[in-house]
Amino acid sequence: MSCQAETAAPFELVCPAGTPAALRAAVDAGAHAIYCGFNNETNARNFPGLNFSEAEMAKGVDYAHRHGAKVLVAINTFARAGSVEIWQRAVDAAAEAGADALIAADLAVLEHAARHQPGTRLHLSVQAAANTPEAIRFYAETFGVKRVVLPRVLSVEEIARLNREIAVETEVFVFGGLCVMTEGRCALSSHATGKSPNLTGVCSPPDHVAYEENADGTLLARLGGFTIDRFAAGEPAGYPTLCKGQFSAMGKTGYLFEDPVSLNAAALLPALRDAGVTALKIEGRQRGKAYVSSVVRAFRRAVDALARGEPETDLAGELAALAEGGRQTTGAYRKTWR
Repeated sequence: MSCQAETAAPFELVCPAGTPAALRAAVDAGAHAIYCGFNNETNARNFPGLNFSEAEMAKGVDYAHRHGAKVLVAINTFARAGSVEIWQRAVDAAAEAGADALIAADLAVLEHAARHQPGTRLHLSVQAAANTPEAIRFYAETFGVKRVVLPRVLSVEEIARLNREIAVETEVFVFGGLCVMTEGRCALSSHATGKSPNLTGVCSPPDHVAYEENADGTLLARLGGFTIDRFAAGEPAGYPTLCKGQFSAMGKTGYLFEDPVSLNAAALLPALRDAGVTALKIEGRQRGKAYVSSVVRAFRRAVDALARGEPETDLAGELAALAEGGRQTTGAYRKTWR
C-alpha cells in the first residue's frame, strides 16, 4: 500500500515502531511518519529487545524514504549531568541516518541538536510537558522547535485556544496507552523500582515485574515487590504499572489513579482538525508489528475518509481487541468532570 494519499490528508499520521520489522509494517500500512529510538537510555521506551542500532536506524530511514514516509527519532529522556555524550551521539547518529526530525525534551539535547545539527528539524517531546503558549514559544525561539507533542491532559477546546496563540505545529495522541500523569513529571515507577521513564527510559521495567498464581487461580501482578493488582481465574491480566494498579483507601478497593483503559480519539478527528492540530500520534513502540499494522491501517483509513469529506469511521469496535483491558476512552479531550 502506498503511503501517499490521493487527496491531501488533514493530518500527518505518526506511528510507532519499536523494531525494524514494526517500522516496515507501519510504512506498509500507510503511516505518513514513523517514530522510533535507539537501543539505549536516550529514548523513553528503553525495553530489552526493542529499538534500533545505528545501522538499523539508517536502514529504516532508507526504507521509509523509498516508500514516501518520514522517520522521527525520539531522543526524549533527560540527560544525566556529566554524562551527556550518549545523548549527543544519538542526536548526531540520527542526523547522519537522515532522520526527518528529532523528538527531544532535555535542554542539553535540544541545544546540541540546534547547534550541531541545524539542518535537522526539531520536535518537542511530550516529555517536556509544554502546554502553555509561553513554554512553547520559549522552545521555538530558543532552539527553533517546529512542532510540539502535547501532553494528554488538554481538552479539544484548550488545544484550539493554544493553537491560536502559537506559531508551531501541534501533535496529539489519538490511540494507545493512556498515562494519567503530565508526561515528564512521573516518579511512581522510580519509587517502586528505582527506574523511571524520564531518566532511564522505562516505566515498570520488565525485570521488576512478576506474576504469582494462588491455589484458587487468582493471579497477582507485582512490581518491584509490591502487589499492584489481582485478577480472578480466567480474567485478562494487565501489565503492572503503579498508576493503573488497585489500591485500598477509606474502606474501598479500586483503581484510584487511572483505570486500565486505552485512549481512542478516532471519533474526535474532525474536532481535532478544526482545533488546528497538525499530526496524530499512535502510542505503542512496545507493541508487535501485527498491532502496529492493524492500528495504522484503521487510522489511515479514517484520516483519508476525513480528507474526502466522508462520514467519520467508527473505530471503537474494530480496535476494541487491541485496547488495554478491552476498554476505550477519549481521555481528557472530553473533560466530562468539568
